[in-house]
Amino acid sequence: MRIGMLTSGGDCPGLNAVIRGVVRKVERVHGGTVVGFRDAWKGVLEDEWEVLDVNRCRGILPRGGTILGTSRVQPYQFPDGVEMVKAAVAQHRLDGFVVIGGDGSLGAARDLQDDGVNCIGVPKTIDNDIAATEMTFGFDTAVHICSTAIDRLHTTAEAHDRVMVVEVMGRDAGHIAVRAGLAGGATMTLIPEVPFDIGEVCDALQRRHAGMSYASIVVVAEGATPAPGTMPEPEYEVDRFGHRRLGGISQRLAEEIEGRTGIETRVTILGHVQRGGTPTAFDRVLATRYGVAAADAAADGAWGQMVALQADHIVRVPLHEATGSTKQVDLDLYDEVARPFFAS
Repeated sequence: MRIGMLTSGGDCPGLNAVIRGVVRKVERVHGGTVVGFRDAWKGVLEDEWEVLDVNRCRGILPRGGTILGTSRVQPYQFPDGVEMVKAAVAQHRLDGFVVIGGDGSLGAARDLQDDGVNCIGVPKTIDNDIAATEMTFGFDTAVHICSTAIDRLHTTAEAHDRVMVVEVMGRDAGHIAVRAGLAGGATMTLIPEVPFDIGEVCDALQRRHAGMSYASIVVVAEGATPAPGTMPEPEYEVDRFGHRRLGGISQRLAEEIEGRTGIETRVTILGHVQRGGTPTAFDRVLATRYGVAAADAAADGAWGQMVALQADHIVRVPLHEATGSTKQVDLDLYDEVARPFFAS
């Protein structure tokens, strides 16, 4: 058995643990070989690769980033991309690919499977918004980093009677924002699933600060949007892959809060800090389980599947079922733990 492997899209803590899990299971149990391609599909198209073995993967379990590098290049961006991938399969005598990536990367793996290239998917997104799996690795680490930052911001906000607006990742779903806001004791949390009314936000903050010295923490996901007509939205650039370059909603929100309430308001954008550094123990375990399960799926010839976490078991889900839709925040959870804080 010879397996090609790549990490695609944005990085997140736990990628190296997946790589290690695949390599150890393929080499030590299935007697096969793993060929790692550099910088995702770019390495496949440009023939940049290395053979991965157990010795190469020693010590990488707690490391952030990915030893293979990553990019957002996809075969379907090139007229002959699929044929180039098929040529790489033939050249390296591969049975198929283990593709570690988010919805876009897994969508490409789904399409390649339909076009005759064997693929198995491993769900990777820090936003935790891939359908068909309860948890993606890296998410727990991001929540931990964000909640720790919120803890630190409470004291400086209290010292100055300020509102602190904390922007966290979450392009289309607010999973990080909801859980980090809850764990960090945020005053309110704003998410992409529920457009916010800036008037309601400011009224709640004014009630909270009226006649007393208070600190307020407003957690906002980067993809959160105001209700139509309530305030101007940031103007986002679009990168060469068609993705909006998010970031900036927190600054616009802070300007509106300070201008409407007179309360001094500051912004902290956590940004790529959420992606960096060592993964939590939970993410190391989950990522290792995903890697081992992907190796087993390849050995079983279960191509066209994604490994997923359901009820604390790793299962296989068809890529067609796992891609093309966004897993959003449970609004019952949001109503229970975030929305009531508007009245506090």
